[in-house]
Amino acid sequence: MRKLIVLGVVAAALATAACNTVSGIGRDLSAAGQAVTSGSERAKS
Repeated sequence: MRKLIVLGVVAAALATAACNTVSGIGRDLSAAGQAVTSGSERAKS
């Protein structure tokens, strides 16, 4: 369990470091949300 938590923290740190700014994080999260939405729309049809 501890390894999983450490891995999650490291992954989050790397993802945050890659974004450079808060607006970059917002754009990344928005793009991820749109990808999930479009995937679910395709799965429905």
